[in-house]
Amino acid sequence: MVIFSSASEKDVTKAIVSEFAEEFIEYIESDVIIIGAGPSGLYAAKKLCEAGVKTLLIESNNYLGGGFWIGGYLMNKLTVRAPGQKILDEIGVPYKEFQEGLYVADGPHACSKLIASACDAGVKVINMTKFDDVVLRDGKVSGVVINWTPVSALPRAITCVDPVAIESKLVIDATGHDAVVVSSLEERGLVDIEGFSPMWVEKSEDAIVENTQEVFPGVLVTGMAVATAFGQSRMGPTFGGMLVSGERVAEIAIDLLKNENDSKLSSEAAKVSK
Repeated sequence: MVIFSSASEKDVTKAIVSEFAEEFIEYIESDVIIIGAGPSGLYAAKKLCEAGVKTLLIESNNYLGGGFWIGGYLMNKLTVRAPGQKILDEIGVPYKEFQEGLYVADGPHACSKLIASACDAGVKVINMTKFDDVVLRDGKVSGVVINWTPVSALPRAITCVDPVAIESKLVIDATGHDAVVVSSLEERGLVDIEGFSPMWVEKSEDAIVENTQEVFPGVLVTGMAVATAFGQSRMGPTFGGMLVSGERVAEIAIDLLKNENDSKLSSEAAKVSK
C-alpha cells in the first residue's frame, strides 16, 4: 500500500502561490522576453538560456508548442526540410526521411522534446497570458504590458482589469502570423507591416530565416511573424525554417545584448577616467 506524505489543501495552495509569485517577481525584469511559445519561440528561448541570457517566455494559450503539436491538417505529423533536421537531432526527436531532404516526425513527440529541452535549459514560462502592449522609452521598446488571457474573453461591461508591465532589454515577437508585437507598433505608426503572402514553401523558409532581424529598436521577429512583417509567403506544416529562424534570432539577440553591455562598460570607463 502506498502512503503519501502529509500535506493539506492549504499547503498545496501555499506551495503554488508562493513559488509562482517568487518566480514572477524574479522575472519582472529580464534580458529577453519572448512572446509566443511556438517552435520558433521555444527554440530561441532554449538557445538564449544556454548562452546565459535571462529569458522569459510568454504564451497566451494553456499549452506550449503552437502548430508544432498537431502538424498538418490535424494529422499529428510534421515535416522538416534539410538542414532543419539537425535541430531535431540536437533535441532527440526521431524522424524518417520521406524523400531526399524532406523529413517527417511525430508532432506530439517532437513538440514534447522541444518543450523539455527549453525547460531543461532554464527557460521560464508564463502561459495563459496575453501580450497587450509594449513599454516604450526614448524610442526603444523596453518591455511589455501583459494581462491574463481570460480577461479578453469577458463581456465588455466587466473587462476593467488593468494589465501589468514587465521590463526587458529586448522583446522577440514569435507569435506567428498574428505578429502581435509588431502589429502593436504599426497601430501607433511606428512601423509598416505588409501581412503574409500565399503559400510557397520553397521560397518561404529561406526568406524567413534571411529576414529574421530587429525591426524596431528593442523588437526582433522570428518564425512566421517575419512573414507578416515583410509580406513573405506562408509555409504551412513544415517547420525547419521556423526552428532555424529561432536559432538565428537568438544569435542576433545575443549580439545586441553584448554590444549594449560593451557600450555601457565603455561609457562607465570614460566616466572613471575623467
